[in-house]
Amino acid sequence: MKTIKLIIPVLLLFLISCNSTKITSSWKADNAQKNNYKKVLVMGIFKDRSIREKVEIQMVNQLNSLGYTAVSALAEYGPKEFEKMKEEEVAGKLKTSGYDAVLTTVLLDKSKEENYNPGNVSYQPVGYRYNRFGRYYTTVYGRVYEPGYYSTSTQYFLESNLYDLSTGDLKYSVQSKSFSPSSISELANDYSKRIVKDLEQKAVLPKKS
Repeated sequence: MKTIKLIIPVLLLFLISCNSTKITSSWKADNAQKNNYKKVLVMGIFKDRSIREKVEIQMVNQLNSLGYTAVSALAEYGPKEFEKMKEEEVAGKLKTSGYDAVLTTVLLDKSKEENYNPGNVSYQPVGYRYNRFGRYYTTVYGRVYEPGYYSTSTQYFLESNLYDLSTGDLKYSVQSKSFSPSSISELANDYSKRIVKDLEQKAVLPKKS
């Protein structure tokens, strides 16, 4: 009985970790699927450089798998290239470099919740083999009582936007929630797969033959 109870939470945590990112809303412009982008810049907007790097790399890998030439903004330009540039200067620089679209990802919010998981009490008859109180108490207590515990969950709320650099128009926007990823690498990998899959399914960035 105790073995089963231990296996179930572990299994649930495994399933959650393998499926941590959920798209909460997704939108595309009416003419979004009419564009044939050749070179896409992937730009993460994060204060934490390590998160930005992992998200950009994974997003680039997913776009490359669809046949697009995608480049990490951090790898191409460094962390502070666009900080003091005006809007038109950034767009002009990217177009001059041959980019016709930019895919941004920003961390909108990050929240932590502490939850109390109550203990379990279960009982099965143990018979009359334990005729001394001390032996009976320690054996039965260990079998029927599983103490509660506190657990902390972390949720990441992210948004990605695809902009057409020829017009400056927003072509696609998606918001998502990632629940307690086991690591930043897992967050970046799972998030990128889901967003690029959605881009493909909505024919915003269809797979190239």
